Amino acid sequence: MATEYLIVKERVRQGKAARSDCPRSSHAAWDPAPGRPDPVALLEDQARSRIPELVPIRYERMLFSPFAFYRGAAAIMASDLSTLPNTGLTVQLCGDAHLSNFGGFASPERDLILDVNDFDETLPGPWEWDVKRLVASVEIAARERGFDAKTSRRLVLDTAAEYRRSMAEFAALGNIDLWHLHLDLAGMNARWGGTVKHKTMKALDTRLEHAHQRDNHRALEKLTRRVNDQLRIAPSPPLVIPIEDLISADKKETEEETVHRFVHNYRSQMRGDRQRLLESYRFVHLARKVVGVGSVGTRTWILLLLGRDETDPLFLQVKEANASVLEPYLGKSVYANHGRRVVEGQWLMQASSDIFLGWDHVESGIDGRSHDFYVRQLWDWKISLDVETIEPEAMMVYVQMCAWTLARAHARSGDPIAISAYLGKKDHIDNALAEFAVAYADQNEQDYQALVTATRDGRIKVGIG
Repeated sequence: MATEYLIVKERVRQGKAARSDCPRSSHAAWDPAPGRPDPVALLEDQARSRIPELVPIRYERMLFSPFAFYRGAAAIMASDLSTLPNTGLTVQLCGDAHLSNFGGFASPERDLILDVNDFDETLPGPWEWDVKRLVASVEIAARERGFDAKTSRRLVLDTAAEYRRSMAEFAALGNIDLWHLHLDLAGMNARWGGTVKHKTMKALDTRLEHAHQRDNHRALEKLTRRVNDQLRIAPSPPLVIPIEDLISADKKETEEETVHRFVHNYRSQMRGDRQRLLESYRFVHLARKVVGVGSVGTRTWILLLLGRDETDPLFLQVKEANASVLEPYLGKSVYANHGRRVVEGQWLMQASSDIFLGWDHVESGIDGRSHDFYVRQLWDWKISLDVETIEPEAMMVYVQMCAWTLARAHARSGDPIAISAYLGKKDHIDNALAEFAVAYADQNEQDYQALVTATRDGRIKVGIG
């Protein structure tokens, strides 16, 4: 099917026309639809495809706070967003664009950049779904920090305004210039350094620069031990369990063959130069690992590989990819393999991606079932700011960084001219999104309490993570 190319005026007209079916003021509203699904039931439905003994850990982590609950509640919000007005202006969605899913990591050129860093739910859809998830997370995080209502509203307004202003800037750029945009430390200081106190920006820089300490050598130090004079991933049950502690001895050889076949297949779909690099490493050990909040219970493994010697480690994270929580409302992915769906979405949205990013399918795992997986480095300067301790002024800058990053990701995959025309130059959309953030934060607190009640009543089992 041929691509339709519209001139700039037509794209502007298209964006403004979307206001008729979906007025900007309509984004302020959040009223639960009649028959809104039970939020706990949605979580229980997700749990059916997960490792049963790990699901209680997921609930335990979500019960830590309303913000922690929100991190694990992407399926609940997807259901809610599907009932709201839709602009019809499509981008590649992150699908779970809350504050903790932005962070720093190393580019292939070994520069620290800030970007979206979680794509488990990625799928094409209306841009506002990601923005609403982001602004609601800002409001929820601000409440958790105990900020007053005025400060919280300012944070949300700054987030929405930065997305709107950034999209206008991106709409004016040439396609190649837009494609090469990224946010590194120098860019952060150039754009926001003059808007806050020097010590605030310095504190942010220092925190992000700590990412250099989170690399493969640090992982080797923290995650391994020597067994019979060989390096092995150290057990820390139930969060880290080596493969030999999960299967019987008679299955060990079969599972090792499965791992080698997986690595071979995963490597074969990489770019030629990266295949050559990966071939220089040998597989050493495998363990199951619990990661994140919303991801707990999915089948996630860490692989230890060694290069020239034991001082040259590579840790890969192999994470199960299930259907996106957006699919019931936006349709199935064009990719049959959900690992590929995640990777293709990441490549499209990120300014620069992990060189080891890839995917594969396992016909028969240790549970005898087939699963899709995607692969990335476990630690490669990956870091995110702690929203539970960040101070108001630093958070003012950080939420704008996240909004800029999200707008840039959307502009790469969607039509920045049409979206910018829809958003407009004034703060109408900012105020509407701020109203939505407050209303949905209230809803999130109610849903969190529903999980608390389900725990107290014994409906769900909670484990210590």
